[in-house]
Amino acid sequence: MVTEIAELPEEGELVIATIKEVTGHGAYVSLDEYNNMTAFLHISEIATGWIRNIERYIKPKQKTVLKVIRVHRGRVEVDLSLKQVSGEERKSKLIEVKKGEKASAFMEIIKKKNNLNDEQILELEDKILQKFDYVYDMFEVVARKGMEAIKSIDIPEDTKSSIEEESKKIQIPEVEVRGSLEVTLRASNGVEMIRDILSSAKSERSNASIAITYVAAPKYRIISRAENFKIAEKNMNNSIEKISTQIEKKGGTFRYTREDSKKRRDG
Repeated sequence: MVTEIAELPEEGELVIATIKEVTGHGAYVSLDEYNNMTAFLHISEIATGWIRNIERYIKPKQKTVLKVIRVHRGRVEVDLSLKQVSGEERKSKLIEVKKGEKASAFMEIIKKKNNLNDEQILELEDKILQKFDYVYDMFEVVARKGMEAIKSIDIPEDTKSSIEEESKKIQIPEVEVRGSLEVTLRASNGVEMIRDILSSAKSERSNASIAITYVAAPKYRIISRAENFKIAEKNMNNSIEKISTQIEKKGGTFRYTREDSKKRRDG
């Protein structure tokens, strides 16, 4: 008789759990990602301080993010914590799960469109995971950069077409940081020099871009676009520094005025 060894999570891992039973000492939960195996959340790991009512924090049938704090492999037991999960960790785990669900839905569509069996889908996922941490990452990268991003992966052309089609369903969040420039150069060819300097500051990268348009002498509009404000701000600051350095080296004047930023669309 062969005894099947249960797959267990690692200590420190974040898991999605469903509350099965709440007791006076804590709660028994099932681990959604580990074949619904039972694990235990002790009352001391639910929240800091004295707990008057456990169900203020957790209730039967509720799904929550917990952290694995102990794994008893010999007894196949897992102890969990709620209080040790930070808000950022909870958000990150839920996003990971959501992306996993989306990836599964995409792969199911690809399976049907290309008449693939379960073994072929697993083989395809293995190829994807050799390059990406998660299957969804591939779809997101294709949405951002196009099919060129996965040309090195050995995938049949018809399957690639299906991947491209599903990737188009992903809306990449984009924000804008906007500003205006006032630039002057008194050289005889000053206009051409300004045009060349501003053109060299324009960029179109995978995660950010800089666009500069003429308004009316000596004013120009500059827009930094990226997936979040942190990247957009950094991109804008780099371009402004590059422009101001070149203009000042040539004896010109330069002024940048920040305008209101905005989110273009939600992903």
